[in-house]
Amino acid sequence: MIQKETAGGTESRLEKDSIGSKEIPESVYYGVQSLRAAENFHITGLSMHPEIINSLAQIKKAAAITNCEVGLLDKKRADAIVQACDEIAGGALHEEFIVDPIQGGAGTSINMNANEVIANRAIEILGGRKGDYSIVHPNDHVNCGQSTNDVIPTAGKMTSLKLLKHARAELTKLQSALEDKAREFDHVIKMGRTQMQDAVPIRLGQEFRAYSVAVRRDVARMERACEEMRELNLGGTAIGTGINADEQYLQRIVPNLAQVSGMEFVQAFDLIDATQNLDPFVAVSGAIKACAVTLSKMANDLRLMSSGPRCGFGEINLPPKQNGSSIMPGKINPVIPEVVNQVAFNIIGNDVTITMAAEAGQLELNAFEPIIFYCLFQSIDTLAYAVNTFVENCVKGITANEERCRQLVENSVGIVTALSPHIGYMKAAELAKEALRNNVPIRQLVLDRRILNKEELDEILDVWGMTEPGISGRELLMKKGKQADG
Repeated sequence: MIQKETAGGTESRLEKDSIGSKEIPESVYYGVQSLRAAENFHITGLSMHPEIINSLAQIKKAAAITNCEVGLLDKKRADAIVQACDEIAGGALHEEFIVDPIQGGAGTSINMNANEVIANRAIEILGGRKGDYSIVHPNDHVNCGQSTNDVIPTAGKMTSLKLLKHARAELTKLQSALEDKAREFDHVIKMGRTQMQDAVPIRLGQEFRAYSVAVRRDVARMERACEEMRELNLGGTAIGTGINADEQYLQRIVPNLAQVSGMEFVQAFDLIDATQNLDPFVAVSGAIKACAVTLSKMANDLRLMSSGPRCGFGEINLPPKQNGSSIMPGKINPVIPEVVNQVAFNIIGNDVTITMAAEAGQLELNAFEPIIFYCLFQSIDTLAYAVNTFVENCVKGITANEERCRQLVENSVGIVTALSPHIGYMKAAELAKEALRNNVPIRQLVLDRRILNKEELDEILDVWGMTEPGISGRELLMKKGKQADG
């Protein structure tokens, strides 16, 4: 290592790698390989996700502990590496991770970024100067027993689990808020619709209960997908054969990582398979996409039911959150459901990218983990943030326009469905067409034609009864059936 003054007066150090030599600012903790990667990959302009940095620090800590246990790393170096990793996992030195999230090399750049930062901080802890890799070397010591090809998939799985925990917590809040609304709106009768046409009555509470059930199913689907994230190829090194990993290290590394991280992990049954194939990430992305589809459909429903205020459905009111127009005074838009829709669109697009990237691996490795992680972490994060604002700024504040709901039911021809068992499908269809043609309520037509009397009609067209299983006016139907038999 050589220190020198640059033209601007800033101290630098000269570092070498297999490409050649390069000046590195003396103050920074990253090294030559990190800087080359930062120069090569100006892609997103963003930093690595903080949680994958924390995950990498925990992996390197577990590796140092394990290498020390099996005699491949002296305790002095191991303790310094462990301290550096603890500092990084606690939030320190994150600004030293300078590599773009989307990068070539299957993640080698971010792995070496971590190795160099940890090595230089460990060197400082041991009293040396950054860049003096005779004290702690990024490859020989920090990366001992490892490869990018087992470290990076492990970091991706760890990070996914951490982010999914937050997302599932937000979805559980949504499920609870929807259940609250289901109870609140259980007495509100409204018109059900199929294919955007009047169908049969339903209770508003039933609709919200159905939403809550769908969200519960999404949470369960995510939990199942999470189990695949707990199987790690750590110890498999380059291609899963475990080359350069001590046998004792191979046995201890995953249990040690579980202890360091406080997370449940197991070593993959076949390390070669777990190195070659990234389908577990596709499974997680699929679960996130399915949830996004559920939420987007729900957001669509809320926008429709709240449309108006005078010329739409107007069945519910969404909380007014901001002005809806720069030109139309008083206009309020459903901005929260709209942002949920947009997040869903993005997640669906990310899922396509993840699917194609996982498919594109060849032979013993998939080189496209960086784009998978970039898209997956974004999908999980934005889902959680969207659900949070959906709950707090929309769902909790929804109110029902009960009179409007009842009016639409009573004026709808959809209630003619309840008459079919009593008067037959064809006659009911004729009444529906006449009611629409002459703008006359079904009830009035039936009475005017003396098809049924008022008492019979009241029993059959009980809208509450139409929202439960069974035949409206069943006793009346059975009575008439007996009379016909007699």
